[in-house]
Amino acid sequence: MALTIHELPPEDRPREKLALRGPDALNDCELIAILLRTGMQGANAIEVARQLLARFGSLGALARCSVKELGEIKGIGPAKAVQLAAAFGLGARLARESVSRLKMDEPRLICELLGPDLRALHQESLRVVLLDTRLQLLRVEEVSLGSMDQSVAHPREIFRPALIYSAYAMIVAHNHPSGDPTPSEADQRLTRRLKEAATLLQISLFDHVIIGAPGSNGGRGYVSFKELGLL
Repeated sequence: MALTIHELPPEDRPREKLALRGPDALNDCELIAILLRTGMQGANAIEVARQLLARFGSLGALARCSVKELGEIKGIGPAKAVQLAAAFGLGARLARESVSRLKMDEPRLICELLGPDLRALHQESLRVVLLDTRLQLLRVEEVSLGSMDQSVAHPREIFRPALIYSAYAMIVAHNHPSGDPTPSEADQRLTRRLKEAATLLQISLFDHVIIGAPGSNGGRGYVSFKELGLL
């Protein structure tokens, strides 16, 4: 039977460890344990956190769980599920905030802006990132939410937000729930159509970025059509 948190040496208790040495000194299980606060019979909060990560395989996969899914897991329940979902939500917002004031001229920044959100989805979501003349963020609009492996959107729907908000440029981005950001034939066809439409509308289509799992595509986690020379 695992020791309770209070039975651990003070330097090994997650809360005390964080207060003394900061969050970087804790592993993922210990950070999650602080959010859970308590464990269950036969397993302390650290062990419950370890079981969660083992079950889903990664923090990213855990973050994709809904409150309902989390709440049905033994040792979690509704209250802890809400706490976990709130923590993952704050993390995603912080990631967006940290890059939203930068010049969005690199696909890496688009991945940092949208990745935490898109990687939490089980469906494909197509979004447009609207930019001003300095290529700084105006807003992000979701255009469509599709099936497990396909997001269906017509070019007129994709360009509509750019026209409404008078964007100088735009970047199209969508996720691959499989985790593999390799462009499909449909992705390539859509990009060619968008390139043609952008020329007619005189709107700069800066890039089309496909976001996959962290570490995919040589560790970058995304594919850029601009970098591939297709835009």
